[in-house]
Amino acid sequence: MADAREISTARSEQIAALPIWKGSIEIRPMIGGISNESWLVTDDSGGHVVRFGKDYPFHHVLRDRELMTARAAEAAALAPAVEHAAPGVMVCKHLNARTYGEADVRSNLERIARLVRNFHQQMPHHVSGPGFMFWPFHVIRDYARTLDAGGSRMRAHLPAYLALADELEAVQVPLPVIFGHNDLLPANLLDDAERLWLIDFEYAGFSTAMFDLAGLSSNASFSDEESEALLGHYFNRSPDTPLRRSLAGMQCASLLREAMWSMVSELYLDAPGTDYVAYTQENLSRLEAALDTFHTQYGRVS
Repeated sequence: MADAREISTARSEQIAALPIWKGSIEIRPMIGGISNESWLVTDDSGGHVVRFGKDYPFHHVLRDRELMTARAAEAAALAPAVEHAAPGVMVCKHLNARTYGEADVRSNLERIARLVRNFHQQMPHHVSGPGFMFWPFHVIRDYARTLDAGGSRMRAHLPAYLALADELEAVQVPLPVIFGHNDLLPANLLDDAERLWLIDFEYAGFSTAMFDLAGLSSNASFSDEESEALLGHYFNRSPDTPLRRSLAGMQCASLLREAMWSMVSELYLDAPGTDYVAYTQENLSRLEAALDTFHTQYGRVS
């Protein structure tokens, strides 16, 4: 097993060999990413983000589809330019932009709602190739199959997770099919002081707007008032009870899906410095709190 220094040296040599650099380069690892790795490279033309990743069928992640989506998002003027791509590696222009945290998301609701709506509406005009449907309740059910087959330590809980998925799916209101990002963590939003950008498209695909809205609000720890404001900004109307209930249910589904993502990652991923067991528990705890609020406000689906 290579040690961390040997891996870093190997990556540095791999990066240096890419045929796009102008002049001498400086290479620095970037913090973040628990299913891929990114490096910041500076050459005479500016900054570049080199992203390494491979296909993860157990997570429905295919890198050729991610690359296609990144190029489509660039064409839609919603993401930085893709400058180079080869099997397992993608290089994008580095933006002189601030990466958002939870507080930034909560203080920029209207701007972010507009960005997300533009992504949903514009991306279908730019994506190409076979269509990919991201339906969170299918993902949960497929994760359950993967966890059962892999002998997960959480196997005994799978029937309860599947029953919960059925309950949360039943409260979703019908919405138009859009092209969703489906991984709206605060860190996937960048602000260059003039506009917002989106990055990281591993899970992007045709979906429901409610999953992006739920993921955004859940990942940034929105209050009920902030969640309602997000709905109002996105839909350009005051949300009624079915819409609010749908969002609250999807917030729970988003947390369940993230917890099960981590359970699957416990079996099949080994990102240095990542404690998947702790991440699983963190999301299960957040799910428990969100589900308690959901049932208190809206009751249970019989």
